Amino acid sequence: MGIVTLGLLVALAAAVRTLGAMRAAVDDVRRATIPLLTDLHSAVRKADADLGRVESLLGTAESISGTVDSASRLAYTAFSSPVVKMIALASGTSRAIRRLRRK
Repeated sequence: MGIVTLGLLVALAAAVRTLGAMRAAVDDVRRATIPLLTDLHSAVRKADADLGRVESLLGTAESISGTVDSASRLAYTAFSSPVVKMIALASGTSRAIRRLRRK
């Protein structure tokens, strides 16, 4: 019976040493991860702010694109008909001048 008790005490002492080593390891990990988590938190906040800026720039670019698109459609509508008419008039005039020169 004494040998069994002695064996259990040795096993209990080994378990206590193992738990102490685990506690020290957990404390080391905690000390190492807290600064990393703080850095990660600040990086996420910075990325969020940058994302907000990019979103704002994209909104501005979309607005400019819409304005340019509508202005180009308006310019095409306003100038296409008169320009085509002017080109037709110039072409017809040059043909008439060539015919008159031949005669």
